[in-house]
Amino acid sequence: MPGGRAPTPLLLLLLLLLLLLLLCEQSSANGVPPETKAVFIGEEQENITIPCSNTTAPGGLVSWYRNEPEATFLLSSNTTVTPEFRYSLVNASSLHITGLGPQDEGNYTCREVLNKTLGDHLEHRVQLLVASGPTQIDINISPTGIHPNGSLFVARGSQVTFNCSSSSYPPPMVEWSFQPPGSSSEPFGVNNETFSYFVLHNMSPTLQGNYTCLATNTLSKRVQKVTSELLVYYPPWSDPQCWAETAAMGSMLQLICQWSGGYPDPVFLWTEEPGNLILGNSSLGVETLNRSQLSDGKKFKCIGNHIVESGMTGTNCVVQINGPTLQSEPMKTCLLGGNVTLTCQVSGANPSAKISWLRNLTQPEEEILPSSRYLITHKDSVSTLTILNCSQGVDEGYYVCRAENPVRVREVDIWLTVEKPLNVGGIVGAVVILLLLGVGTVLGFILYYSPNICLKGNSLRGQDSSDVMVLVDSQDEEEEEAEEEAEEREVEDLPKEITRHGHIHRVTALVNGDVEGMGNGLQALQGEPLLLSDTYQLVVGISLDPELESDFRFHRR
Repeated sequence: MPGGRAPTPLLLLLLLLLLLLLLCEQSSANGVPPETKAVFIGEEQENITIPCSNTTAPGGLVSWYRNEPEATFLLSSNTTVTPEFRYSLVNASSLHITGLGPQDEGNYTCREVLNKTLGDHLEHRVQLLVASGPTQIDINISPTGIHPNGSLFVARGSQVTFNCSSSSYPPPMVEWSFQPPGSSSEPFGVNNETFSYFVLHNMSPTLQGNYTCLATNTLSKRVQKVTSELLVYYPPWSDPQCWAETAAMGSMLQLICQWSGGYPDPVFLWTEEPGNLILGNSSLGVETLNRSQLSDGKKFKCIGNHIVESGMTGTNCVVQINGPTLQSEPMKTCLLGGNVTLTCQVSGANPSAKISWLRNLTQPEEEILPSSRYLITHKDSVSTLTILNCSQGVDEGYYVCRAENPVRVREVDIWLTVEKPLNVGGIVGAVVILLLLGVGTVLGFILYYSPNICLKGNSLRGQDSSDVMVLVDSQDEEEEEAEEEAEEREVEDLPKEITRHGHIHRVTALVNGDVEGMGNGLQALQGEPLLLSDTYQLVVGISLDPELESDFRFHRR
């Protein structure tokens, strides 16, 4: 070579030997060629068998070494005593380890002797990984309460924290899922990300259900899960409601308390007031008392206790029991053959009273039931008994209206009188007859005393009056006309003291032909002052002879 000497063959040979030596040392240090390296995974407390190679069983001597922290001989196929009882060979080549533990994890080398004379061998390097768990999965949901059956519950509207942990090597992958009642499971997470901790705000009944924590060992792929039921409780929004009722047997009292709108159902405590004497405690809210425990005006208190909110104040109600009071008309009258309605009103009863009608003809008193003769109606607190076609012998007498509740019984008597109807026609006829008799009597009186009445009436007539009333029998009309002319001539011959005022009064009274009566009438008239300027002639003729014709005429002058 120009500018230098060419290397000698000896030098090239030395370089080749040095390179082969380095390769051998590296191969010896690695223990197994890279193409024969394998990884085996075992679980803690389990057994594992590791083969020497992936090919057929070796035909030569096989030895196993632990490479960490330094190469340590474990056993070979030509030895019967091993340094540790957990190691053994299977089929004179595969390493079998029992009761794996974290200390068994590491690199192992299987050396297979190919030619004992030449010392040729083949090494296979393997890696053993030991996984544990997941075990002891712990779910922490807080704050929560514990129901007697073991279920967890939270209050509606609260903030709840969820956390899940597990013992595992390597650390597990943890994920949560939620299953509402009657639905399929739904995973918790965003964009398929998993997490072991999260918080839910403002818990509602829709978030009630089963919460599951799923832990997966990333090495062994073993999966463990724990499910916890979480209930969302809330108290009723209103106050308890309580009342009293009559039990089915009639003489017993039932106290009933309701407090609806919450979950779960509350528990009720009944006490007697005053004194808070406990009567009973149940989830039904019903307490039954007999009549000996009752009195008019007694009070009972119902206290509602809810698992979320409970207390002796603010969640109670009071019921007061009272006996009935009756009002009715004490007496009623029914016309024979007619209808009558008896009315009875009850007030102040708690619980409500049962109203019944009885007839006190028998002992015990017989209750009246609706029939063709009796109609019974009940509307609110008023009861009526209608008796049809009243009969004096059957229906007259006392009727009893009874009101009864478990507190007491009250009764009121009603007396029914059955009378015959009045004869209206006879009464009217009698009244008419009496009126006619009265009118006739008055007319007879007037006619009997008519002369005097007429004379007094004439003295009060006005001065300008020029009327003369003449009552003349029709048979003697012509004779009367002649008499009138004669009377006019007689007037001219009367004394002057009678005519000094220019008034002439002539009264002719013919009473059954009594001439003396006529003279008396004239004398009575002469004694009165004559102040009238007109001339009156009154001729009264009254005849009691029935044969005479009673036809009177009035003449005006």
